[in-house]
Amino acid sequence: MKIGEVIEKVPCIDEFVKNKEVDVLFTSNPSLRSVVVVRDEKPIGHITRTHFYQKIGTRYGYHLFMGRQNQLIIKENPLIVERNMPLTEVSTLAMSRPPEDLYDDVIVTKDDLYYGMVSIRELLLKLVDTQVAIASFLNPLSSLPGNKLIDEKLEEALMRPQFSLIYFDLDHFKSYNDTYGFNKGDKILLYLTDILKRHICSVGDFLGHIGGDDFVAILPYYEVEKICQKIIDEFDANILNFYELEDLVHAQISNRVGELEPLTCTSLSIAVITNQYQYFDSVEHLSNAVTHVKKQCKKITGSCYLINKQATYFVH
Repeated sequence: MKIGEVIEKVPCIDEFVKNKEVDVLFTSNPSLRSVVVVRDEKPIGHITRTHFYQKIGTRYGYHLFMGRQNQLIIKENPLIVERNMPLTEVSTLAMSRPPEDLYDDVIVTKDDLYYGMVSIRELLLKLVDTQVAIASFLNPLSSLPGNKLIDEKLEEALMRPQFSLIYFDLDHFKSYNDTYGFNKGDKILLYLTDILKRHICSVGDFLGHIGGDDFVAILPYYEVEKICQKIIDEFDANILNFYELEDLVHAQISNRVGELEPLTCTSLSIAVITNQYQYFDSVEHLSNAVTHVKKQCKKITGSCYLINKQATYFVH
């Protein structure tokens, strides 16, 4: 949600309006928290109710300020943001202010011109609503964005000049779950989640969890080989720790009906497509393309990554 979606209209005045007129505004509007001061429709400061009456209420304040222009009493350097700034960013800026300014309203502009105000109370309430809404779209195991948010990011990617779509899929994960149970299987998924979060972390990167053992990343560049290789190296380095020593020694595991079968360790397949040499016109087009690469990738033994049909793989 953008800050411009939650504004309220608050009176604005120019810097030459006298303080006695500001007093009339406050006394005739008991719920009015502040007044914005503008110059050529651009906000230069504001006058909060608390600050105004603190100044007027001093020993000589009434006679010193009431008949003069509000230039002497405005609070300069208020928090001013453009209407398209996300609520999360505005809340971070608001909470970073000095203690004496912490609860002042946030001034919102449109193309640098005064647009409206947002109270801290309203900002925090909307932020909580936004976080609850986002949480409802997160995968409950990994806490990563789920399918709805993934689809939105894929739509955005189609508009980018450069992007790489990376699909992560575990091989032989079903047989692991059949042998060791879903609880231990979830531990492997969290292990992979932790690795992905540490490597897909730059500004502009997106990481989502489709469900089960399927993850997806969208990066705003083409150079993904090193990232893919590091993820594979780290995954393969410790995946054997999730197996029982006896199973590793005998190279056999028991399937869901209790029969022994050869042990094939869980590995990681990474399928990558980019728009470097191919144009994609829809999310469905993207999905079909990366699914084709994934099928080719899973034909390779061991953990590997495959980029637009050209494979580089790492085998233990």
